[in-house]
Amino acid sequence: MKQILFSFLCICPFFSLLQAQVRNMDKRIERKVNDRINRKVDQGIDKGLDEVEKTAEGKNKKNDPQKGKKVTDAPTATDVVNNTNQSKTFSAQSRFDFVAGDKIMAVEDFSQDATGDFPARWNTDASAEIMTIDGEEGKWLALTRSGALTPEFIKQLPENFTLEFDVYVSPTYSYYDASLGIAFAKTKSANDFSIWKLYGDSKRAGHTGAIVWLHPQNAGAVKAGHSNVEVWEAGKKVISNTAGNISSFNLVNNKTHVAIWRQNQRLRVYLGEEKIWDLPKAFAPGTLFNSLVFSRYNAKDDHNFFISNLRLAAGNPDTRHKLINEGRFSTSGIYFNTGSAQIKPESHGVIKEIALALKENPDVKIDIIGHTDNTGNAAANQKLSEQRADAVKQYLNKTFGIDAGRITTGGKGSTQPLAVNTTSEGKAQNRRVEFVKK
Repeated sequence: MKQILFSFLCICPFFSLLQAQVRNMDKRIERKVNDRINRKVDQGIDKGLDEVEKTAEGKNKKNDPQKGKKVTDAPTATDVVNNTNQSKTFSAQSRFDFVAGDKIMAVEDFSQDATGDFPARWNTDASAEIMTIDGEEGKWLALTRSGALTPEFIKQLPENFTLEFDVYVSPTYSYYDASLGIAFAKTKSANDFSIWKLYGDSKRAGHTGAIVWLHPQNAGAVKAGHSNVEVWEAGKKVISNTAGNISSFNLVNNKTHVAIWRQNQRLRVYLGEEKIWDLPKAFAPGTLFNSLVFSRYNAKDDHNFFISNLRLAAGNPDTRHKLINEGRFSTSGIYFNTGSAQIKPESHGVIKEIALALKENPDVKIDIIGHTDNTGNAAANQKLSEQRADAVKQYLNKTFGIDAGRITTGGKGSTQPLAVNTTSEGKAQNRRVEFVKK
C-alpha cells in the first residue's frame, strides 16, 4: 500500500506538468488560429479598401473638371491621364535598333476627316469614330465597337516594310477587355478583312496572315502589358506565342509608339524602346500581304483603343553604306514634335546608325541639312529646318559622343521638296534630314 501511494505521488507531478503543457499547447494553437484568422480578415479588409479606393479614384476621374475639357469643339476622348513616355530619353546603349523604311507608301493622321465621323478612306464591319484627346496633338481613331477596320488605301505590304503608329488606351481599360489586334493579311475580296478580327477564328481556313495582339494589362493587377503573336499559312497556324510583363505599354504608360519591321522572313515588333518580338523565320519566303487590319472586341463602353500617326514605308535602308560609300543619306525617319526641333524617341534607331558609321570612320566629317514641308511661312520653316539639323547634331554629340567639330549644320526650309505638298504622304517625305559626307 505504501508503495502504491508512493508511486501515485510520483506520477501526480508528471500529470500536472503534462496537463500544463497541453494547456500551453492549446493556447499556442488558439493563438495561431486567431493569428491566421486575423491575417485573413486583414487581407479581406485591405482588399475591400483597395476596391473602395479604386472606385473613389474612378469617381474622381469622372468628376474631374478636366475630363470635359475639349481641345476643339469636337468630341474628346475620356479618362485622360498624364503620359510618362513624353519625357523618356533613350541611352546610347539602347537595344532599340528600328530604322524606318526609306520610301513612304502611306501616311494617316486623320487630318482630312471631321471629328465624330468614321474616316473616309477606311472600311469596317463595326464602327469607329474620329476624336481628339486632351493633351495630345492631332486627331485619333477610336475603336469604339467590337469589329475590324482596314485602311483601304493600303493595297500592298511588300517583303521589306516598316509600319509605325501611335496607340493610346483608356486608363480604365480592364484585364478582361480584349486586346488590340494588328494583322497583315492576304485577303481575297473587299470584305475579307473581317475574318482577322477574332482570336483563333476558325474562319481563317485557307488564309495567310500574321497578327500581333497588344494589351495594357497583364494578369494579377501587375502594372505591365502583354502581347500575343500568330502566323497563319494557308489556314494553318504555324506560330503562336505570348509575351508578358511589357513595361512600355500599360495603364500607367497608356500611350506608346508602335514600330513593326518586316525584313523578308523576319518580323520585329517594338513598343517604345522595348523590342517585344523578334522572329527570324516568321514568314515563308516570298509571302506577300495586301491588307492591314486593326481589330478589337469584347470591351466595355468607353474602354477604347485609339490610333493615330500611321506611317507605312517600304525599303531596307543601308544607312552606313549610303553615307560612307555613296556620300549622302536622306531620311524621313527622324521625327520631331509639330513645329518644334524636339526629337521624338522613335528617331533613336536611325540616328544610332549614323553614329555607328561615324565611329567606324573617325576621319569622316558630315554636314546635316534639315528640310520641312510647306506648312507655315517660309521664314519660320527656314529657321525650323536649321534648328532641327542642329538638334540632330547635339543628339549625336551628347548621346553617342560624336565630336561636334566633325559636324556642320544648315537648313533649306521648304525650298527643296521631294514630293508634292498637297498630300499627307508628300508632306511626310518632304520633312527629312540629310547627311552629306564632306
